[in-house]
Amino acid sequence: MAIVEKVTFNNRNSREFGKTVKQRVDQYFEGNGISRHANFPMIAKTVLLLILFLGCYALIISGLFSLGMMWFLTFVMGIAAAGIGFSISHDALHGAYSSNKSVNRVLGFTFDMLGANGYIWKITHNIIHHTYTNIHGHDEDLEVAAFIRLSPHAEYKAIHRVQHILAFFAYSLAMVFWVFVKDYKNFFKPNIGPYDSKKHPVSEWVILFAAKALFYTYMLVLPMLLLDITWVDLLIGFLTLHLTTGLIVGIIFQLAHVVEETDHPQPNEENMIDEHWMIHEMITTNNFARDNRALCWFVGGLNFQIEHHLFPKVCSIHYPAISPIVEQTAREFNIPYNHHDTFLEAIASHYRTLKKFGDPEFSYSEVGA
Repeated sequence: MAIVEKVTFNNRNSREFGKTVKQRVDQYFEGNGISRHANFPMIAKTVLLLILFLGCYALIISGLFSLGMMWFLTFVMGIAAAGIGFSISHDALHGAYSSNKSVNRVLGFTFDMLGANGYIWKITHNIIHHTYTNIHGHDEDLEVAAFIRLSPHAEYKAIHRVQHILAFFAYSLAMVFWVFVKDYKNFFKPNIGPYDSKKHPVSEWVILFAAKALFYTYMLVLPMLLLDITWVDLLIGFLTLHLTTGLIVGIIFQLAHVVEETDHPQPNEENMIDEHWMIHEMITTNNFARDNRALCWFVGGLNFQIEHHLFPKVCSIHYPAISPIVEQTAREFNIPYNHHDTFLEAIASHYRTLKKFGDPEFSYSEVGA
C-alpha cells in the first residue's frame, strides 16, 4: 500500500473563532460548576442499556421462550447494541465518559463486547476521522464499500448510479463485516490512514484475539450448545441482531458528514487545508434533530456532531446544552453551522447526496469546491 502524506491545517488562519468558542464553553462548565464528564442521567442510561442488552441475551439463552420470541429478542438486542455503542463505548473510548482513565478503559471494553475492537477504533475514528474529516484518501469513514461513493473526489464507477439504493444494505452489513473482517484487516495492513508502518502493542494483539474469541463464543457457540435450535435458526438470529445494529449505526454516522450542506475540502499543493482545523470541522460536519429528546437520548448526542468534533473530551450528555453556545459563536464569526431540524430531513439530504455522488455528470465544481 502506498504511503499517504499527512495533511496539515493552516491553524494561523481564523484562530479567533476557536479561541472564543473554547472560552465560552469552558465558562459554561466552570461558571455552573458542572463536570464535563458523565452525570447521573448518563450513568442511569448506561445501566439501562446494558441491562437491556444483557437481559435479552439471558432470556434467549435460558431456552424458556419460543423461537419467534427469541428472534424478537435478537432484534431488541440489536437496538440496544447500537445504543451502547453510541452512548457508552463512544464516550469511553474518547476519554469523555469519566475523568478516571481506568473507568474509561473498562467501559471501552463494551465495544469489544459488541464484537468490535476499541483500540483500532481509537486510531481510525478518534485520530484519523476526527483529524481528517471528509478528506478523501484520509478519512476512513468515507470508505464503507467499493460500490459506495461517499466523497465527490473518489473514483467514479458505474455501480455508483444505484448507490442510493445499495448504501442502506451496505450499512446493514457493516457490523457483520466489522466483527469478522474489519478489525483484523486494520491490524494487519502496513499503513492505516496517513500512518506509515503503524506498530501495534503486543498486548493489543492479545486483546484483539481474546475478545473476538469471547464474542464468537457467547454469540455463536453457547447458543448452539445450550438451545434446541438449528444452525439456520442461529444464523437468522445473529444476522437480525447485527443487521439491525449496522443499519442504525451506519445511518446515524453518515447523517453527520455526508449530506448536502457539508463540504469535502481537498488539500493544496503543499498538502495543507488552508483553514483552521476547528473551522474545517464546522464546514464538514452536520447536526440533526436537536429538539428530539428521545433520539438525543438513544444516539448519545451524536446528532450533535459539531459539538462532538469540537469537544470530543466532553461527555455527550452535555452536547444539547453547549450547542446554542457553539451556534451563536459561529454566527458571530460568519461560519456555517450545518443542521437539519428533523431526523427525516437529514435522511432525505443524505439520500439526495448519494444520488448526486452517483451521477456521472456531477462535478464537484458545481457546489463551489
